[in-house]
Amino acid sequence: MIPLVDAIPPVRGRRGRPRRRPCKLFGDRAYHSRQGRRELRARGISAKIAWPKSEHGSGLGKDRWVVERTIAWLHQYRRLRVRYERRDDIHEAFLAIGCSLICLKLLNAQESFR
Repeated sequence: MIPLVDAIPPVRGRRGRPRRRPCKLFGDRAYHSRQGRRELRARGISAKIAWPKSEHGSGLGKDRWVVERTIAWLHQYRRLRVRYERRDDIHEAFLAIGCSLICLKLLNAQESFR
């Protein structure tokens, strides 16, 4: 989890130095570790990770649903659901095409409602 957080590219937006870290990190029980939480705290990131053996309904579902819905949309393309490519750059290109097709479908759907 920590190498993934360290690999986040700068996010442009507001004036000034680009932000390199998120404010919060959401995750399920599989991402829980005391060392991981400690390292996130040292980086100034608050961890919203469910503790092991805690009740279901910890409140993370509202935020995680957006990510899981997007992954489900990408899995409608068989080439992204079952990874055939060995090279990362080719898989990333197909991922970009899939995201573009999803955006195009959403834009066409919005146009039809107008």
